[in-house]
Amino acid sequence: MPAAPDFMRPARTDDFAAIDALLRDAFPGPQEAALVRDLRASGEMELEMVMAAPDGIVAHLALSRMVAPSGWLALAPVAVAPAWQGKRIGARLVAGVVRLMAIKGVTVVVLGKPSFYARAGFSSARAARLTSAYPVEYLGIVRPGTDAPSEKLVYPAAFDGV
Repeated sequence: MPAAPDFMRPARTDDFAAIDALLRDAFPGPQEAALVRDLRASGEMELEMVMAAPDGIVAHLALSRMVAPSGWLALAPVAVAPAWQGKRIGARLVAGVVRLMAIKGVTVVVLGKPSFYARAGFSSARAARLTSAYPVEYLGIVRPGTDAPSEKLVYPAAFDGV
């Protein structure tokens, strides 16, 4: 197996083809790759981070701006190349971005497996009062403070159908 990924960095334009291929390999359908392309095209992508190894990009995550509440970000998708899954690469990438957003004082929501995202600091209990078009039991939130906000989540249109 190639050397382990040794650093996390922002995605660059010349990474986009590799990110698209990674998303297609990591997920069963093309929806996540299309989501990322659509978020970029609409200008709603706030940040994309990758985990790079000597042989290429092995993990990716996207943070996009929520329509509502203003100033909040959505973490989705998070992808790890199949050969690298189960090695805590995704967990390291998510934890690094959560630390960065905490420094900036930004609220981030995620829809996914609560046990995975809880390890990075996302709280299902704090997200319990949120309303969403997606199942609330899979929502997590990370933000400054200890409150449990009561907000309606409105995702960018690119999320429709994902």
